Amino acid sequence: MIVSLVYQVTRRLLSAPAVLLRRDTAKDAELLVLRHENAVLRRQLQGPIRYEPANRLWLAALSSLIPRRRWAKVFPITPSTLLAWHRKLVAFRWNYSERRGPGRPPTKVAIKKLVLRLARENSRWGHRRIQGELARLGHPIAASTVWQILHAAGIDPAPRRSGPTWREFLSAQATAVIACDFLHIDTVGLHRLYALVFLEHHTRRLHVAGVTAHPTAAWATQQARNLAISLGMRVDSLRFLIRDRDSKYTDAFDAVFQAEDIEIIKTPVRAPKANAHCERVIGTLRREVLDHMLILGKAHASQVLAEYQRHYNAHRPHRARDQLPPQVHEQPPPIDATVSRRPLRSRVLGGLINEYRYAA
Repeated sequence: MIVSLVYQVTRRLLSAPAVLLRRDTAKDAELLVLRHENAVLRRQLQGPIRYEPANRLWLAALSSLIPRRRWAKVFPITPSTLLAWHRKLVAFRWNYSERRGPGRPPTKVAIKKLVLRLARENSRWGHRRIQGELARLGHPIAASTVWQILHAAGIDPAPRRSGPTWREFLSAQATAVIACDFLHIDTVGLHRLYALVFLEHHTRRLHVAGVTAHPTAAWATQQARNLAISLGMRVDSLRFLIRDRDSKYTDAFDAVFQAEDIEIIKTPVRAPKANAHCERVIGTLRREVLDHMLILGKAHASQVLAEYQRHYNAHRPHRARDQLPPQVHEQPPPIDATVSRRPLRSRVLGGLINEYRYAA
């Protein structure tokens, strides 16, 4: 403020001779500039010329008394430098930074971490949706601030930053999906049998609908009807049936499920991975039972598959369900380690599979 005031006073004093003596004003100003320049050079005979703020003030004030076309000949600096000095003086004159308050406080680190956590756990949420969730939690924050936090972290503030993974997508759809496929069994006499297998994706519950040596479209349709009856009320939660394009799946077969508002999804040709869960349970049946037994005939195959179905649904743990069997919904209470208890073994399929449990 003081420098600006001195600059204004100096210009007013120098403008008075310009009014009284207009003809000699330019010459007198040039002389003053040269004298001032000589004084600066005498102080700095060694090294480059450096202008202090007071020197710049004098040169900027005298420039108003000299025509612009003569500035390059009179002043030891370029016109652009002189104008830059003038702009700095004007900016300093109108600088109100000292009058400003401390400004808006920075965002707390805990809020920033919470914003990044919400963005990471909810890929479809944009910065405005995150702002709304923060407001519900009692953190009033502007949407622009949320945007800046995400941008600084390298996260796209727009919704749907990255689509759900296949694991998330299938987990969300699993409650409404059931799949089916045929399992072939070779008997001890080298006769081939076929079993129609259904699997509920959400619970991993296995259903062996039936076994036959001659699977036909009518037989498959009847097994579908039997399954719909055995499912009972659970059929209401199913919305999709995944099957391949086998000719035994006719319109009558699909109609059994469509009557329950279940949509039929056909897998691509020769794409077993499109029905991966059902293919996996068929592989489990082979590895745990069929590869270790000689099947005598249809009745024997039906008995073996029925007994394994009971074991699979009621006892066998599943990693996809936190080691819970399909028909069990919670883990048993922890066992007191101080009490010595011996688990009891139950043999399944003649000892091919063992089940363990403590006595009640």
